[in-house]
Amino acid sequence: MWEQIRSNQIRSVILVAAMAVLLLLIGYFLGVAFMDNGIGGLVIAFVIWAVMNLIAFFQGDSILLALSRARKIKRDDHPRLYNIVEEMKIASGLEKMPDIYIIDDPALNAFATGRGPKRAAVAVTSGLLQKLNRDELQGVIAHEVSHIKNRDVLLMALCGVLLGTIVILAWYATHLLFFGSMFGGRRSSSSGGGQAQLIILAVGIVLMILAPIIAQLIYFAISRKREYLADASSALYTRYPDGLASALEKIAGSTTQLKSANKASAPMYIINPFRKKGRAATDLTSTHPPISERVRILRSMAGGASFADYNNAFRGVHKGGKGIISASAIASAGAVGLRAAEQEDAMRETEPGKVERSRQVSDLMWQLNNYRTITCDCGTKLKVPPKLKKSSVKCPHCGRINNI
Repeated sequence: MWEQIRSNQIRSVILVAAMAVLLLLIGYFLGVAFMDNGIGGLVIAFVIWAVMNLIAFFQGDSILLALSRARKIKRDDHPRLYNIVEEMKIASGLEKMPDIYIIDDPALNAFATGRGPKRAAVAVTSGLLQKLNRDELQGVIAHEVSHIKNRDVLLMALCGVLLGTIVILAWYATHLLFFGSMFGGRRSSSSGGGQAQLIILAVGIVLMILAPIIAQLIYFAISRKREYLADASSALYTRYPDGLASALEKIAGSTTQLKSANKASAPMYIINPFRKKGRAATDLTSTHPPISERVRILRSMAGGASFADYNNAFRGVHKGGKGIISASAIASAGAVGLRAAEQEDAMRETEPGKVERSRQVSDLMWQLNNYRTITCDCGTKLKVPPKLKKSSVKCPHCGRINNI
């Protein structure tokens, strides 16, 4: 398993370095264009790259959670979710329980972030909690916990911040070059080596236009490579591949857009949060491996829940192609059987229904938004906003006046 993780990390470091080169090239051509000194621009870009990496390392998770408008919860806030995360923490062998966050959004999605296994967080949307049953939610949480276990989260946080930096710098650079040329802000090409400088400037403009696109493709490549291992790990931890497969089908079939997502954080989610309004996600729009393919692989794991079973299913879907998991990882994990049918029946007996799940999540979101709950004598629960300055409220059902 460690060999597989290390291999992924080496490839990912190379890709991160490629993103850094893009940023430095942008700096160089900005230096040529505005300071008549490419080395100066290179130094400035390097300083920006170093600062952004430090920010991403120490505060990247906090930034991504804040951008997602996620709220931290405790065990008593949502025991069902907390217990599932705790179960997957134990199954995966994580050193520390991840922090749990809720995103108040009806879309179905989730992601993990953090610096590593000792400082990590799992965030899920309120829509996911409402729509998924325990088996499905367990599969999603196991998938995200595996990203923490496999040390994907720090790399993705670094890539998210670095990608955002490249996009912002390229945007400003193209606008500065455009307005500079319009208003004569740039020096004349006749001031020494004019023709060569114009060629360099033209190359710089092309690079600044293409850099965000190339960086995004690199980021997608990092994300897609890691999803197979996370899916395999989810099946291993839960011993129930169909749980994640069913969850992916529900998430992909949802037509609700995630409002809090942005382009830098999109590949961190379990499925692409961007899609055309009113349409379900498709294989072509996914920042991850094709959704239908991931589902087929998981559904094909009839023999067991081990890495070997996932690898066999992967080869079956790809018609005898090369497996995705290394031989050493398969050997170290050993054989793992599917969960017993009796265990599945016992879980379903205690599973809350759709109405109960919706009520639980609704009450939690009222609570996280600091609404007070007053129970009228007639049994009606009144939600009082935190900024209400009245000393009493009237029950809309029975007409009683309730003191706040």
